[in-house]
Amino acid sequence: MSAGTDELFGVDEAVHAEVMAEAERIKALGEAAEREARDPVNQPTINNWLEAMGYDDPRWKAGEAPPSMAQVWTMYGLGGKPPADDPLHGMMRVLTDAGFTAVLGTNCEQEYVRTLRVGEQVRVTTALESVVGPKRTGMGVGYFVTSRNTWYVGDEVVATMLFRVLKFVPRSKETTA
Repeated sequence: MSAGTDELFGVDEAVHAEVMAEAERIKALGEAAEREARDPVNQPTINNWLEAMGYDDPRWKAGEAPPSMAQVWTMYGLGGKPPADDPLHGMMRVLTDAGFTAVLGTNCEQEYVRTLRVGEQVRVTTALESVVGPKRTGMGVGYFVTSRNTWYVGDEVVATMLFRVLKFVPRSKETTA
């Protein structure tokens, strides 16, 4: 059953069908874009992060990393580029090519299974969890894209994060006036 024009908020049915087909293709890849942290968990990075965040709990100066640092270890770094098979960036390209050029982070849900210890080597995978839309928002019409990152030490899951963004066509100045 095809979505009616009202349900698509002005998005062409063929564009919507292509966006959703690509979303299903990317979701079928499952966990992809695996990358290893460039450095093992280490005390100097923990110390810098603690200082930046204003934390001074002695626990984090004794060989454990704060759980909320999970993402720090696998960030791309200055000038880093995501791998070609990265599901989130792949879906973002699909939407950009379809005319949804603006992006807004909407929310992030993290689960920490355990703290990381100095010396552990972390790796992360990314999967496309869902693409929902189109939806009309105060920012414009777009799709909500949710990815799931999973951090591992060896085969053990140590943290997960659902990251949701709105990829949208900005409202024109005429419609916001």
